[in-house]
Amino acid sequence: MNMVELCASIGNSLPALFACSPGPQEGVRVRTPLLYPDGGVVDVFVLERGSEYIVTDFGDALGWLDLQSVRRQRSPKQQALILYVCQTLRIELVQGQLVLRSVMEDALGESVLRVAQGTVRVSDLWFTLRSQSVQNTADEVDEWLREKQIPFERDVQRQGRSTRMWTVDFEAYLGGRTSMVFLLSTGSRGAVRRLAEHVLSGCVDLHHLKVAQPSLAFVSLFDDTEDIWHPEDFSLLDGHSEIARWSRPDEFENLLRATLFTP
Repeated sequence: MNMVELCASIGNSLPALFACSPGPQEGVRVRTPLLYPDGGVVDVFVLERGSEYIVTDFGDALGWLDLQSVRRQRSPKQQALILYVCQTLRIELVQGQLVLRSVMEDALGESVLRVAQGTVRVSDLWFTLRSQSVQNTADEVDEWLREKQIPFERDVQRQGRSTRMWTVDFEAYLGGRTSMVFLLSTGSRGAVRRLAEHVLSGCVDLHHLKVAQPSLAFVSLFDDTEDIWHPEDFSLLDGHSEIARWSRPDEFENLLRATLFTP
């Protein structure tokens, strides 16, 4: 079956919003009306194998999901949820691709729709896992400090010069130095600036503590495992606190063990 005939066969079993065209290397590309969370269009590809067909996303779903994290690495929980999506839709996960194999011609439309739905559901894990990661980051930092045997207190209340009470996420004690760690973690791109400005206000209002206690340092710990921060967010706090990134725990540890920072 040539590409024109294949597109016609697929088109006859799908709504008009599904558009078929030649694939990048072989087979055909089916442009669906479904979207990734960032607005990108979901494409599905159909390859002919004798009298049967393969329907695949060519790895686009997992590739998109991986690109949303600076670590480019899926957690065991992510992997388990991806496998659950595949089992629910009866799709195979083959070398990073969502695949249906041995598809007959009369099932092409339904198969394209299933793979497209799988692509959307896998990419939608970004919302769920992003929300969970924000809640869990503080617990991860807590566990990490314990593993490093760094004494600390969590959610410490400190009064600012304005008399406002500020919550310091972690107050770590090491080598005669006290580090007040403000954790910047959010699941919303629209909230990053407000969060940075909130921490800046805290550093300014609590600055009198540094005057009274020379061994005290402020640390802004950015949860950059989500690629939502801009250079200006870091520079806003630079000079008022030391900057650390959760994706670089070794550098964070060296900072906690370092000599005092003086703005």
